[in-house]
Amino acid sequence: MNRRKFNQLAGIAGLGMFSGTSVWANETLKVDKTNFNLNYAPHLGMFKNLAGEDPIDQLNFMADQGFTAFEDNEMRNREISLQEKMAQTMQRKGLQMGVFVAHKIYWTQPNLTSGDLNLRDEFLNDIKNSIEVAKRVNAKWMTVVPGFVDMRQNMDYQTAHVVESLKQASALLEPHGITMVLEPLNFRNHPGLFLSESPQAYSICKAVDSPSCKILFDIYHQQIQEGNLIPNIEQSWEEIAYFQIGDNPGRNEPTTGEINYKNIFKYIHGRGYNGILGMEHGNSCPDKEGELAVIKAYKQVDQFL
Repeated sequence: MNRRKFNQLAGIAGLGMFSGTSVWANETLKVDKTNFNLNYAPHLGMFKNLAGEDPIDQLNFMADQGFTAFEDNEMRNREISLQEKMAQTMQRKGLQMGVFVAHKIYWTQPNLTSGDLNLRDEFLNDIKNSIEVAKRVNAKWMTVVPGFVDMRQNMDYQTAHVVESLKQASALLEPHGITMVLEPLNFRNHPGLFLSESPQAYSICKAVDSPSCKILFDIYHQQIQEGNLIPNIEQSWEEIAYFQIGDNPGRNEPTTGEINYKNIFKYIHGRGYNGILGMEHGNSCPDKEGELAVIKAYKQVDQFL
């Protein structure tokens, strides 16, 4: 047996794969389904070498490994027929639908910060359309990014413009029980964006004062932007509705960087969180071996009890 084949089999054995049968990319392997403590949500492409390119096969694979949720930033841009097939598969396999991006994001020019009524109307129309997508795929959360700063206006005016847009969006979402989650993004990857820190998101959610406007706390972004992760999660807790994951540096799976995910997940679990944690990161290694490493990493950091 050559060394590469031995290492691959050793990696599979290290994941505790000894019972049940699953077909991964035309290979039959024995699999132990993991009972994770938290609802980690992979995305399409994360396991494409093991599961194949077809989205339905990838959803089946995720569920077979014990993942209980799924997120898809691009869901609103997919064909309706595919949305319906994915929803049917998720329901059958016990996967909760996580976030998708609800609207056009302005990465380099002001939109909600500007107070421009045409841009506000565009945003609200995107929210209306995304409500239909959410109902189709049984989603309860959608991501909102308020966009770029307006260098010609004081931050307090910009905040007031954003809050008003979010209040109007909340009025659309509330009757459907859907929550938009505001995502602060770090200055290094996304310089110039209006929303960057958890205290800022917290104060905006308090001002909007709606169950349909909460925080998406992306642990990767907030490690770069502000650090002090567990205390910031604690202070923002009542306004957090969703988490996303990525280690730093590299924005890959936990255990590949400096963030102590075992302790963070222990804290989140200890608070009784039963929502979704989106795996919005890359794989540190390529091909099937890298995909197996992602599963192994989540098994490792999930063992905190």
